[in-house]
Amino acid sequence: MTQYAIQTQELTREYSTLRALDRLSLEIPAGSIFGFLGSNGAGKTTTIHLLLGLLRPTAGQAAVLGYDVATEIDQIRRRTGALLDKAGLYARLGVQDNLEFYGRIWHMPRRERRARSEELLRQFGLWDRRKEPAGRLSFGMKRKLAVARALFHRPDLVFLDEPTAGLDPVSAESLRRSLVDLVAQEGVTVFLTTHNVPEAGKVCDQIGIIRSGQLLASGSPEELRASAGSNRIVVRGSGFTEEAFTLLALRPEVESAEMRGGTLHVWLVPGSSVAPIISLLAGFGVQMEEVVRETTFEDAFLSVLGAEGHAPETARVARVARGRFGAVRADEAFALSVPECESSHLSAGVA
Repeated sequence: MTQYAIQTQELTREYSTLRALDRLSLEIPAGSIFGFLGSNGAGKTTTIHLLLGLLRPTAGQAAVLGYDVATEIDQIRRRTGALLDKAGLYARLGVQDNLEFYGRIWHMPRRERRARSEELLRQFGLWDRRKEPAGRLSFGMKRKLAVARALFHRPDLVFLDEPTAGLDPVSAESLRRSLVDLVAQEGVTVFLTTHNVPEAGKVCDQIGIIRSGQLLASGSPEELRASAGSNRIVVRGSGFTEEAFTLLALRPEVESAEMRGGTLHVWLVPGSSVAPIISLLAGFGVQMEEVVRETTFEDAFLSVLGAEGHAPETARVARVARGRFGAVRADEAFALSVPECESSHLSAGVA
C-alpha cells in the first residue's frame, strides 16, 4: 500500500456557472480516518464522485491508492468501497442475504462470504436480525447494514458520505464506535464526509474544512485547535452568584457564558483579555481555584471560518449566557451544524 491513500493536486470541477471544487490539494495517509467537514453544497460529495471516477475533473490531478483517477479507475473501484446517497440495500432480501449478494458480485468464495457476513453483522449488532428482511429494519440499522455492505469485500479505502445523517444520537454514536473499531482491526482508510462538527472531532485522525469548493484548512483535530488559539476560558471554583453571572454576560469582552456543573465557561470576543473577567469575579467574592484557556474543536472550526470571513450555512446556533441561573443574553448567531445533544458546551442550537 502507498504512503498516501489519496493525493490530489489542484483538483477542480466546474459546471456551466459554478465552480463546485476549486483547486483542491490533499494528502490523506493510508490507514487513517479523514473527515471532510463542510455545509451542504460545500463540495464534499463532488470530491468523492471525482475520486471514484463518477465525474471528470475540469482541471488538476488525483491519485487513489496510487492509481490515477483519469486512467486507472477500474483498479481504484476494485479496491474501494462506497456508501453514497443511496444505501444500496434490497428491502425484500434478508439482512445477511444482502451482504451475501454483494459478496457474490465481488466473486468472494462462499465460505469467505459466510464468515465475513457474520463478522460484520456481529460487529454492527445486527447478527440477531440476520434473517429479517432489510426493509423492516429501523433507519439506524439500515445505515449500519449499508456501511457493512461498503466494507464487505475488505477494501483498502472506503468512502462514506454522511453515514450518520438522520440518525438519533444513540444510533450515531454506536455506528461511530463500530467504524472506529473496524478501522483499528483492518487498517482500512476511511474518507468520511460530514457537516456534523462534533462527529468529525470525535472519530477523525485528519480533518479538512471545505467551504464553497475551497479547502480552508486541514490537519489533525489537535493541530486545528492549536492553530486557532483560545477564546474560551474555564473557571473552576465556588461562590458564583446570579448577579455576577448576569453582569459577566453583559461585559463587552464576553461573547457568551455558561454554567456547567459548578464550572463557569466563558467565550471571549477574539483578542479580548481575561483580566477584566477575573477582576469582576473576584469583586463578587468568587473563590477561583483554577482559570484556564481552552479550545474545543468546535471553537477551532469557527475560528477557521471566521478567519476566512465566512460562516457555515446549515443551521443557526446562538451562543447564549445560561446555566443554573437561566438564560441571560443572546449573542451573535453563527450558522453551524452542531446538534445540541452532541455538543453540550454550546449552550443553544437548532439542527
